[in-house]
Amino acid sequence: MQLDGHQKLLGGFYKIHNWYHDSPFIRLNFLTEEVGELSQAMRAIEIGRDHPGEKNKQEALVYNLKEELADVLEQVLISGSKFNIDPDVLLEQSENKLRQRCHQ
Repeated sequence: MQLDGHQKLLGGFYKIHNWYHDSPFIRLNFLTEEVGELSQAMRAIEIGRDHPGEKNKQEALVYNLKEELADVLEQVLISGSKFNIDPDVLLEQSENKLRQRCHQ
């Protein structure tokens, strides 16, 4: 699935569950929460969590990392949807910004 299709799917899902009406500020709070969970997932892989008796297999840690990355992406796509921003435009802006920084 392409990003724009996924953004539309998410928008429909959020509307059905009555979550789409949340303001951009509330969405930003959800994004912040998801970034915190992503940070925990990365930390668990990179340096561990140091919880006695907790044993995590690398496969489970990587699965959790993918899940948290997807959650962050979901919040970004929903925020873009709230402002009618096509995800392809975000990719273009990112590429253009990098090119300008590197003078390419």
